[in-house]
Amino acid sequence: MNTQEEKIEEQQKTEQEVQTDTTETQEQSAEDSTEAKVEEVKEVTPEEQIEELQKQLAAQKDAYLRLMADFDNFRKNTLRDKQNLLKYGGEDAFKKLLPVIDDFERAIDHMEKSDDINSLREGVNLIYSKFKTYLEQNELTVIPADMGETFDENIHDAMTLFPAPTPELKGKIVDCVTKGYKLKDKVIRFAKVVVGQ
Repeated sequence: MNTQEEKIEEQQKTEQEVQTDTTETQEQSAEDSTEAKVEEVKEVTPEEQIEELQKQLAAQKDAYLRLMADFDNFRKNTLRDKQNLLKYGGEDAFKKLLPVIDDFERAIDHMEKSDDINSLREGVNLIYSKFKTYLEQNELTVIPADMGETFDENIHDAMTLFPAPTPELKGKIVDCVTKGYKLKDKVIRFAKVVVGQ
């Protein structure tokens, strides 16, 4: 039993010695690397430091100048795009209106050659329908202003007040003088109406 205890004690001592040696070796290598770094720092002369700083400054200046040039190009491109948008922004809308103009020209030409009023009326109605469809596709809608509609100052413009023919029409629209229109949610022309008093 004693021999076993002695063996365990010897083994523990050996392990402690190995750990101590490892720790000392690590501490020694850390000290060596620190000394090497200190020596490296000490080896750099002031002239070399100045030269290194000048290189860094030159690199920063170059990066700054490139960034400024990129920004200036971006600004010029954006300005040109805005000018083109203002100048040619309605191009697509007009392109889509050209078929309607073509239809009107055909109708005018047909009016000069034909005496058939019914076909002319039908042709004009078709052109009107085509034009209305185009406006609706571009989200232009008519503001409701029929007789009996409630007057809303946000979308209607009261041209005049008129004695209401019936008590139900007081404060309501009696007649629409000019239709109003909305483009999406924005009123682009108020409906001009006569309001019952």
